[in-house]
Amino acid sequence: MSQETPGVTVGIPREADPKERRVAVVPKTVPALSKLGLQVIVQSEAGKECGFTDDDYRAKQGIIVESRDEVFQRSDIVVQVRSPGTSTDSGRNDIERCRGGQVLIGICDPLTFPELIHDLADRGVTVFSLDLVPRITRAQSMDVLSSMATIAGYRAVLLAAVAAPRMFPLLMTAAGTLKPAKVLVIGAGVAGLQAIATARRLGAVVSGYDIRPAVREQVESLGGRFVELDLSAGDTETGGGYAKQLDDDFYQRQQQAMKQVIADCDILITTAAIPGRKAPVLVTGDMVSAMSPGSVIVDLAAERGGNCEVTVSGETVDHNGVKVLGPENLPSEIPIHASEMFSRNVLTFLHGMIDGGQLNIDLTDEVIKDTMLTLDGQIINERVRELLELPPLEEAAKAASFLP
Repeated sequence: MSQETPGVTVGIPREADPKERRVAVVPKTVPALSKLGLQVIVQSEAGKECGFTDDDYRAKQGIIVESRDEVFQRSDIVVQVRSPGTSTDSGRNDIERCRGGQVLIGICDPLTFPELIHDLADRGVTVFSLDLVPRITRAQSMDVLSSMATIAGYRAVLLAAVAAPRMFPLLMTAAGTLKPAKVLVIGAGVAGLQAIATARRLGAVVSGYDIRPAVREQVESLGGRFVELDLSAGDTETGGGYAKQLDDDFYQRQQQAMKQVIADCDILITTAAIPGRKAPVLVTGDMVSAMSPGSVIVDLAAERGGNCEVTVSGETVDHNGVKVLGPENLPSEIPIHASEMFSRNVLTFLHGMIDGGQLNIDLTDEVIKDTMLTLDGQIINERVRELLELPPLEEAAKAASFLP
């Protein structure tokens, strides 16, 4: 598909959620977008929470406009961190601002909010969900989930260190030796590995557990001890490289095997999340009770129900003397670097869609195919169609011309 409109414009509105401090494109990325032949329109104060002023954008040839409506009206491509409706009800108003033929790029969480994708398709918007970037080598520089998970893993350790009644490092003082805190990280994905690395830098004794034995080398390369349990999980990843939901029997066996391991740690960080699904419960209330008073749990899956049975999203719970933290949107708490990473991901993604300053969407490209949700008024992502109980794509395609 090719769009022959001269002077393609990219719009960067302020994030709709007042708690969201990130911005989709930072000032230093604007010249690179201009080099692609794109004109960048930024809503006034879009980067305020990151410390980026309107003058910072102007200095890089960005065009500042006051009105959010104007950003949407003038933009061929709209880029947001969180796409309409995925954060707050106020964000749903952006759906009404979108128009047919417009391209929307951002974190859409389509497996959680499929109805919003349906609404955008009805308006003729072409939607790309950056949280569906396939886990392939070529797409690593576009992988926003990995970028944001890196920050979440780092931030989780800092939260644990502040909440814990003990210090992380081994200290020898005149009053005696202070033993280092013992940290256990469940899940050796991007967030988990970053948490392991950060805890080790702070001086903790760190262990890591993952249902994938193949990550042992990564855990050990960061100075952690790999926890092995006698469990067979079979296939643990989807075709796109994302975590796969396992059956309840496996999680029950895992809980039983993990109880003593968890009881021996001072800090527990859990990172297991399944796209579009409730997070698996890995830590029961009984397992929390078996931990020593003063222990801390940081549940990075809190927004999806939590890996810990007693987690409350957005709150800190005291369970028999154990603090259970359920943080939300940790990348937003480090907005400058989070925005810089997100912005680089967006730039690389747009590189594959812009040819000679024009929008050129190659439907045979694996990254485009996996991230595209809608085109020409149709939902073309099979998983979203299933959630909305729509007929298979092949049937819908009979009456449409949007497939090559």
